[in-house]
Amino acid sequence: MPQIHGNTEGVRKSVLEQMCAMYEAVVAPDDFMPQDLLESLCGYCASINREVALYITRYGEIADIFIGKADSIDLPDLRLRRSDRRLSLIRCVHTHPSSSGELSDVDVSALLSMRFDAMCAVGVSADGRPTSAQCAFLEPGGDGVRMTELISARRIPQEEWMRTIRETDEAYLSALPNTAPARERAVLVGIESETSLDELEELARTAGADTVLRVLQKRPKPDTAYCVGKGKAEELSLRCQVAQADVVIFDEELTGVMQKNLEELLRVKVVDRTTLILDIFAARANTREGKLQVEIAQLNYRSQRLLGQGLVLSRLAGGIGTRGPGESKLEVSRRRIRERLNDLTRELEQVERQRGLRRQSRERGGVPVVALVGYTNAGKSTLFNFLTGSDVYVENQLFATLDSVSRPVTLPRGAKALLVDTVGFIRKLPHELIKAFRATLEEAKLADVLVIVSDGADPEAACHRQTVLEVLDSLGATQSKRIEVTNKADLLSPGADSQGLAISARTGENVDALLEAIESALNQDAQEVLLLIPFASYGLLNRLRGLGSVLQQRHADDGVRVRICLKTKDISFALRQGAVLLKE
Repeated sequence: MPQIHGNTEGVRKSVLEQMCAMYEAVVAPDDFMPQDLLESLCGYCASINREVALYITRYGEIADIFIGKADSIDLPDLRLRRSDRRLSLIRCVHTHPSSSGELSDVDVSALLSMRFDAMCAVGVSADGRPTSAQCAFLEPGGDGVRMTELISARRIPQEEWMRTIRETDEAYLSALPNTAPARERAVLVGIESETSLDELEELARTAGADTVLRVLQKRPKPDTAYCVGKGKAEELSLRCQVAQADVVIFDEELTGVMQKNLEELLRVKVVDRTTLILDIFAARANTREGKLQVEIAQLNYRSQRLLGQGLVLSRLAGGIGTRGPGESKLEVSRRRIRERLNDLTRELEQVERQRGLRRQSRERGGVPVVALVGYTNAGKSTLFNFLTGSDVYVENQLFATLDSVSRPVTLPRGAKALLVDTVGFIRKLPHELIKAFRATLEEAKLADVLVIVSDGADPEAACHRQTVLEVLDSLGATQSKRIEVTNKADLLSPGADSQGLAISARTGENVDALLEAIESALNQDAQEVLLLIPFASYGLLNRLRGLGSVLQQRHADDGVRVRICLKTKDISFALRQGAVLLKE
């Protein structure tokens, strides 16, 4: 069951359970804050005499509910948008008990720092009725706000405020300054191949580093002390000095001993491929779940590489001032990491339970799930945007997509499906990331259809596809139907081989054929039936259109006769709701 967060101490459990009912509310696209939901929010605020805040997504869902103190509330940073150059897709509506709805300086500060779609305060009378309200929106430059007049909370201009959010979002994108931080100078080191270094260079570029030197020493396995040979490491030290390098990035996973030896010899920061990928994920994580998953992966990885440094880190060596049951600094660090991991794991489990509840709700509604999977930078997000009309972040770089996003998509014959854009795969994907992101990756495992997207313009596409298949097998995603797609068909040379259906997410070439293939895959287990929908159950017709493909429809004296492809469970549902199965 979803939880109420914040200052819940002293609030009766029955009240918290009643407040959870607000999670079930669905807000229409042109409604800023429905009056019935506002009345409930103010009623709970007055009953506990504390500020209460709702996070409402632009898609009409209640993302979170928080309780504060009588005169303040701590608002966590929660964003649904991957891009830092856009609004967060979340508006905050919070109450002021026994006070007016005038926004405070703290409210305005939260709006500026968290880039809310809007910040709205509502005054609440002692008997729980909404009194006045005021709303603020970001200025396109991001440094100021526009505030409305203080108005009656019963006369909120719903459509006008939602229109202001959309206009502000577009203006905000074009007006934000493009100030990029200074980029690090990186030296890349590998022992496998130039192709592997090419991918490492792309990862470094994504992380914000410019490659100034590439070093390859082919070896069957890493040296236990320096990864490369000691002579090559000493040579590397001089070349890093000449190149004025800030960081050396190894294509292999380094042990704690290797990293310590290399940093002492090279005198610059040394990271490995796993650390680089974790850093990219940390920078890209915007949702609370993504941030938790990345921090867990980072702590697990670091805990395995903690090394003591002689007597400096120990209180167990004896002598004056050290007698007694001391703890080494190394042990303290490990204990703190364990404690932090336990806290993060508990919080992540709660988020995953909420994800599971949403998944169960989708399953009860009978909406099929289609997941886009593939190697990173294969064009999944571009295809996702084209199919759903969304504007999720798209960039020609590795791991542009981190947090999985789902949107409804309409199939050719009118049926509905839920399309999920997942995190991209990569060779040598860190084991800690697979463990931490298992719940997110289960969206692919539990999907009805997997669309495996390959990059037709990449000469390593076949190798990348094999990596994707291996990751899917490791997740146990072997039961779902699969559709092979080669993206970027507009960049394919004439006569080039393509895996499965060749499409272009950028131009829309052959995307209609992909939708047809998805619909066919979803309907493999369906059967064609002729149903009579009595006029008394006419509303069932719209529900059935979302569950299957309508082939023919005509009105008769006793109702609507529909020829439709439905799964067995959906046929049973239709019959329970009043439909009649007709013989041919």
